[in-house]
Amino acid sequence: MTAPRYLVDIGFKTLNLFHRSVLRATGARVGGSAFGMPIVELHTLGRKSGLVRSVLLASPVVDGHTIVLVASKGGDNRNPEWFENLIVHPDVEVTIDKQRRPMHARIANVDEESELWPRVVESYRPYAAYRRRAHRTIPLIICEPR
Repeated sequence: MTAPRYLVDIGFKTLNLFHRSVLRATGARVGGSAFGMPIVELHTLGRKSGLVRSVLLASPVVDGHTIVLVASKGGDNRNPEWFENLIVHPDVEVTIDKQRRPMHARIANVDEESELWPRVVESYRPYAAYRRRAHRTIPLIICEPR
């Protein structure tokens, strides 16, 4: 049995607030990585409000200045809000290693996805289960410097 959607959303928001408070309290000495992946803070513009929104995410693939994000929402059937925001406003900022960087976010094309997905799962095995569980395509997002 799956949890009601509102509980899933509250859970993700609570986890994000807790993680953010740990990062701030420790000067990012604790919480800068999760499951062997670096934590990044993605800053988007709200698609409806136009206000800056930010979320902490794990990045399974970082190649130089290119950062890959997984819009999995834990295998939920819905895309995460941050994904919906960057579709409308693809110019984002990403904070990694205490540096905030202007980036352009885009969905990986089919060839990129087939190359990246095995690397994503190698970084964090549960992504494979998320993909099986979700009744949607889980997009991979490529963030590149602008």
